[in-house]
Amino acid sequence: MTDDSAPRSLGRADLELALQAAGLGEFEWRRAGDVFVINQRTREILGLSGEVIDASDTGPFYTAVHPDDRGPLREAVVAALKNDDRFDVEFRLVRPDDGRNVWIRCAGVPVRDVEDRPQAAIGVVEDITERKLEESQRLTLMAELDHRVKNVLAAVQALAFQTAKRTTSLDSFLQTFAGRLKSMGSANELLTAARWRGAAVDHLAAAELGGLAPSQTRWEGPELFLTPRAANALSLALHELVTNALKYGALSTDQGRVDVRWGRREGGGFELLWLESGGPSVQPPSHHGFGTTLLSQVTGRELNGETSIEYNPGGLRARLKAGPSALVERPETVPQAPKPRAAEAAPVAAGEADLKGARILIVEDAVLLALELETGLKEAGAEVIGPAYELDEAMGLLDQKIDAAVLDANLNGQSVTPVAEVLAQRGVPFVFATGYGGAAGAPAGFDAPIIRKPYDVTQVAAAVGELLQRRSQPA
Repeated sequence: MTDDSAPRSLGRADLELALQAAGLGEFEWRRAGDVFVINQRTREILGLSGEVIDASDTGPFYTAVHPDDRGPLREAVVAALKNDDRFDVEFRLVRPDDGRNVWIRCAGVPVRDVEDRPQAAIGVVEDITERKLEESQRLTLMAELDHRVKNVLAAVQALAFQTAKRTTSLDSFLQTFAGRLKSMGSANELLTAARWRGAAVDHLAAAELGGLAPSQTRWEGPELFLTPRAANALSLALHELVTNALKYGALSTDQGRVDVRWGRREGGGFELLWLESGGPSVQPPSHHGFGTTLLSQVTGRELNGETSIEYNPGGLRARLKAGPSALVERPETVPQAPKPRAAEAAPVAAGEADLKGARILIVEDAVLLALELETGLKEAGAEVIGPAYELDEAMGLLDQKIDAAVLDANLNGQSVTPVAEVLAQRGVPFVFATGYGGAAGAPAGFDAPIIRKPYDVTQVAAAVGELLQRRSQPA
């Protein structure tokens, strides 16, 4: 009678199955004759034929190894045989059968005779081409990310400098700069959703015009996708036009209207028309600010085209022409068009958001942002709890009396959900201040307002004030 519960010994067939499941081929190097003995799987990986292969420097295996990798490969094997150690080396190889360039990992151990002399080596080989390709792509992406971050920082620095040179007060600078920074953020959000392959003109228009009165704005044109550089330029241009229309132009009255149209140009590129009507009589400006400079010079150059502005009495008219290099093919991943959202109020003085006596919890892992939030909320009269920079730190503050909270959605890789859950159970209102884009609602499905970064601190203060006001109203 046999005991079916007793473990059985693994045989040769089991080993073959295990190697096949792992995508590995096996080999044996024999000192006698200096040959490799390889199985079928190894032959498929290396593109070699025959069970016994010449292992000398002139044999089919070593001649297929990339010249720069032959030396390190041979040195690793020789060192292992000498020191009775395992070897594990990666190298490039041109397959003799089809000429494909592949990356191979080879690992093995020496086998010695009774007199401790190396007589053989046994090991496995693996095709790691896909992993090496992923590593190369990752390094390329990191380099590209580094390049883009530096470009964004340089653009923000230039934007701040140019805005400061042409504003006469701190409040004016903060309001103007915050709006331009928000516009850049909207364009980058669309580009990120499309994996930085391009952004659609209609999406950029919707991001800038979607929060305005539907009866006063309209935009239409064919589906066109812009390069990241052109998308940022057009986004800033539309923002400047919207800002001007709200302050002085067609959108400063209930009867005004803005129409935006675009289409392809003969020979490549596209042309966009901004048409205002029904607003106050337009007069050419007595002086030109940075917005005008941005439209007339920067936008045209960034679009590889030109920009013209006509101050017609019946309404401002702007024409933006872009060259063929501003357009790209439709990306594989295209985000949904931004949903129309309520227009954001202009930043207000900190004291105008009345948070007097309110105990506000700040949870934010970026120290500078947390300090800015703390300053802004205190100026509005709040008593700040925290700031908490880590999840555990935030959880430790929840036993205090809290009237409202400002939560960053992600704290150094950890979700802020546990904090939000406790606050929700206690009936404490909160807002999410997050850098994550997309059209999705609040993180984890919470019924809470979302303020996208970059933001003005007074937006946060106003949102918190509105939450507290709602909470104080009778049901």
